[in-house]
Amino acid sequence: MFVSGAESGHENSAIPGTVLIPTRFVWPYGGRRVLLSGSFTRWSEHIPMSPIEGCPTVFQVIWSLAPGYHQYKFFVDGEWRHDEHQPFVSGNYGVVNTIFLPREPDVVPAVFSPDTPGGSNMDLDNDPFPRGEVIPRISEADLEVSRHRVSEFLSTHIAYELLPESGKVIALDVNLPVKQAFHTLYEQGIPVAPLWDFCKGQFVGVLSALDFILILRELGNHGSNLTEEELETHTISAWKEGKLHLRQIDGSGRLCRRHLVHAGPYDSLKDVTLKILQNKVATVPIIHSASQDGSFPQLLHLASLSGILKCICRHFRHSSSSLPILQQPICSIPVGTWVPKIGESNGQPFAMLRPNASLGAALSLLVQAEVSSIPIVDDNDSLLDIYSRSDITALAKDRAYAQIHLDNMSIHQALQLGQDANSPYGFISGQRCQMCLRSDPLHKVMERLANPGVRRLVIVEAGSKRVEGVISLSDVFRFLLG
Repeated sequence: MFVSGAESGHENSAIPGTVLIPTRFVWPYGGRRVLLSGSFTRWSEHIPMSPIEGCPTVFQVIWSLAPGYHQYKFFVDGEWRHDEHQPFVSGNYGVVNTIFLPREPDVVPAVFSPDTPGGSNMDLDNDPFPRGEVIPRISEADLEVSRHRVSEFLSTHIAYELLPESGKVIALDVNLPVKQAFHTLYEQGIPVAPLWDFCKGQFVGVLSALDFILILRELGNHGSNLTEEELETHTISAWKEGKLHLRQIDGSGRLCRRHLVHAGPYDSLKDVTLKILQNKVATVPIIHSASQDGSFPQLLHLASLSGILKCICRHFRHSSSSLPILQQPICSIPVGTWVPKIGESNGQPFAMLRPNASLGAALSLLVQAEVSSIPIVDDNDSLLDIYSRSDITALAKDRAYAQIHLDNMSIHQALQLGQDANSPYGFISGQRCQMCLRSDPLHKVMERLANPGVRRLVIVEAGSKRVEGVISLSDVFRFLLG
């Protein structure tokens, strides 16, 4: 029903010097004219409520209240009503809703902040929600309003809006040798590239960092038919065909080919988002063809959840009050993967590794656990670094992949290949390790995830940097879309 915020609202009479808390009241059940009244107006003043843009049946108003116990009711089309889904009691004014605001409230910003530079981290030394303190929960009505508005925005905007004013998109020919493709991704600093089949005249797939992880694991397996020398002539097409026999066999034993997941420039952002989530891919190529038969396709862009999230943040930045969920701390909503508490089993083990673990162990964990990154921690589970699938391309530097054995190289050594050799051990890179606190509001987490190159945030404990969980782009979108 209500969340505290920094938005300026109306003020009620209070003792001078009392801190007033902007509090949002919501009536989600429709009506032509809705008013609010309560003990904070001495029941003598009726406060007009306004419908939320895009949700004409949901009315809201922000009113500043003094800490303490308050009663209130809604005057809907000439009839006094209370919200049965919020706390209520019987009093002198009939059945009324109630709220209690503590003396030292936790104030959560209600507006989007300006663009956060990608290299800076949030303040991780102060947690406004110490353990054991009651954390505000959002009502089902506010949650549904937020999800409806996000879904409506995504449904009414198209993929064409994701295209930058200028830029380049790199595609690889399927007949390119695997080794050359590996070096191309490293040199261009990209983790994924669409594949073009000249004979078919169409885009047929995507080459990703996961492909190189699987290739290197095959090179390390005894009895593998693929040798380092063969990478010189082994084509992407041949690898993709061999990959079918390695991983793409369904329960009936038949080959299970995956078709290219792509979208058109006039597909809705919601359709693009669902394609990414349902197919568990990082990007979806935006392809356009002027011909009805799809010939002569043009690759316009690689759509990602990061770009779509940036559109959401930009659209709602100056009207964040219409998305109540944005003000909630992430620990109060079902989003992200969290380290299980002692004695607790969530059925989903949380993967972490020490820096001296082997690269082979990290790659196996990335594949088997179907995760895109693994936090690297010290003996106290404090964050040191993070190893992601895309880090595998660093092995292309000086042909390191041909000179090492996966089980003999540590994660720390592998990460140093892509970093300044003079970086001190245990130094957390602001560009690589993006962090947040359990108490950070969802809008702050979304702003950080919308930055280019950021796919997940590591949730850490204030001060100690002890890992508490991970929240990814896909986690946020699955929550927002319900």
